[in-house]
Amino acid sequence: MKADIHPKEYRFVVFKDFSCDHMFLAKSCANSRETIKWEDGNDYPLVKLEVSNVSHPYYTGKVKLLDTAGRIDKFNKKYAKK
Repeated sequence: MKADIHPKEYRFVVFKDFSCDHMFLAKSCANSRETIKWEDGNDYPLVKLEVSNVSHPYYTGKVKLLDTAGRIDKFNKKYAKK
């Protein structure tokens, strides 16, 4: 492994998914100004997420299928005169 290629600020960080209030602790070098007290009683930097594996449609199985054929026909009808 090459020396001195990894960030120096590699530490434990709490990631919080705000769409479902799921939190997990992982190592990261992501910057954060906020901290949060974790289950072990220690304070860790907090990184806010919009989507994680708990809320992402691919992992949850709640994928929404879009009617693309209907949308294309609707678009063509709307702009056929132009």
